[in-house]
Amino acid sequence: MSGVHTHSGSDRAEGDRRRVRRFENRITVSAGGGEVCDGWVLGVVGAAMPLARDDLALTPAWTGLIGSASLIGLFFGGLLFGRLTDRIGRQRMYLIDLMVFLVGSLAQLVVQDAVQLLAVRLVMGAAVGADYAIAGALVAEFAPPHRRGRLLASLIVFWYVGYTLATAFGIVAAQLTDAPSLWRWILASSAIPSLVVLLARLGTPESPSWLASKGRRAEAEAISRRWLGRDLDPPDVDREPVRTGHRALFSPGYVRRTLFTSLFWLCQVTPFFAISTFAPQVLGLLGAPSDGTGELLLNGFLLVGCLSGMAVINRIGRRTLLIWPFAVTAAALLALGLWPHAPHAVIALCFGVFALFHAASSVLQAVYPSEVFPTEIRATGIGFAAAASRIGAAVGTFLVPLGLAAWGVGPVMLLGCALSLVGVLVSVAWAPETRGLELERVSRPDAPERRGRAT
Repeated sequence: MSGVHTHSGSDRAEGDRRRVRRFENRITVSAGGGEVCDGWVLGVVGAAMPLARDDLALTPAWTGLIGSASLIGLFFGGLLFGRLTDRIGRQRMYLIDLMVFLVGSLAQLVVQDAVQLLAVRLVMGAAVGADYAIAGALVAEFAPPHRRGRLLASLIVFWYVGYTLATAFGIVAAQLTDAPSLWRWILASSAIPSLVVLLARLGTPESPSWLASKGRRAEAEAISRRWLGRDLDPPDVDREPVRTGHRALFSPGYVRRTLFTSLFWLCQVTPFFAISTFAPQVLGLLGAPSDGTGELLLNGFLLVGCLSGMAVINRIGRRTLLIWPFAVTAAALLALGLWPHAPHAVIALCFGVFALFHAASSVLQAVYPSEVFPTEIRATGIGFAAAASRIGAAVGTFLVPLGLAAWGVGPVMLLGCALSLVGVLVSVAWAPETRGLELERVSRPDAPERRGRAT
């Protein structure tokens, strides 16, 4: 009989593990669905704006402003709504931002002029910035240490899936019809994933870590036992409570982490815009047509790079995945800067190496900011780092074309190389190895800066 009881207990324990694992996957997919919406909202602009130009009589200035409105909104959304997520909770903001996606998507069907479209795109961009902070914080706080890296990294994969699907939808729609209002339906198509993800998020619980940080420990304990099958970790009485707000990001315990997450993200984003100058040339060399299919192929290639990063993050660790890709991308940009008129095969090789290593390392944009800040300022820190990265996006979008006109390709590539080298230095100096560590330990202000192999 004892053997029967032991076997039954083992089966029950295995069943509990599978149930918890399914819940962790549900949280990640629900959070990742928001990233699909983020990528979709940003991805449909490329196909829609050329079609909207005539219908709304847009000048080049208005076209550029509306095209970049989501990035502008993301900057302010990351700053404002990351902090709000730390104040009012992950689950509430988790639903609100999807409602904004849904309403904003549908509002694009009825806008009457450029000003209205700009306003809608700014609001949707702010929701994108909010979702960056919400998704990372929620997944980090529910994921166990041994799965946290891959689950967080998958958020960037979801983003590329959304961006690629949006690009494909725009290409197909443009080939099927030339209706004057097509651009409205392309922009409004983000309502479909928004509704699906909103429904998927209904019923998900609040983060027990956040509840505990607000003194609601009984609620936190109940959620942890029901959904995670374990008791909540005892409170860390030695750690001073952190006051929610941007000021805490620049307190002595966290200022280096704030600078690290913001700088490495910015140093990843900005050179990408510089090398994307070569995209039409390289894609043409590879025989891609000029109807947008080449961009779709590039997005697919970047998606493969992200999947590669997610696959190796637990094997090689965060620190290695950040430092070496920075070094490799710097080398690719250096070659292009010193030899801007190289044979097409060399340019294609440099472009491919850069894109693959950049994409693999970009998964850390969802990992590091979600890990190194404590619960009270986790979403605030993620939102701040995301906003800082948009400075790099703005530099790439607006200043790279001016630099190309004034100095030529070589100097611009060398500037991109310099930024990648800054990324190397920042990462070598400040990147901790957080693989396999409990989130509470990683986010302590006095956490040891582990440089070697995690145990």
